[in-house]
Amino acid sequence: MTLDEYNAFCASLPHTTYVVQWRGAHVWKVGGKVFAIGGLNDGQGTWVTFKASEMAFDMLKQQPGLRPAPHMASRGLKWIQHASNESMDDEGLRDYIRESYRMVTAKLPRAIRRELGMAP
Repeated sequence: MTLDEYNAFCASLPHTTYVVQWRGAHVWKVGGKVFAIGGLNDGQGTWVTFKASEMAFDMLKQQPGLRPAPHMASRGLKWIQHASNESMDDEGLRDYIRESYRMVTAKLPRAIRRELGMAP
């Protein structure tokens, strides 16, 4: 997945916002909460970081091309960084980004979900 494809996919999800921060990371949020972070690997390819369930985190962290996300996993957060397609193709990556989005929206306060027009 290219960085443009990553950004286009995240933009297709409802109620998302986009910001470039943290030294050029492409950060996608819903209700002000991060659900995906992407960027370039020294011009070699795209990396994408997403939130994962505990079970998915335990399974994915050991797969080639995937690892616990730097800075996030060290704080006990269950985020995975996808750096290559060795173990996960683009469709699988889109599925995990979509699930990250779902997990983040599920934790949004009721008032924010209501403001965004999301079902309770």
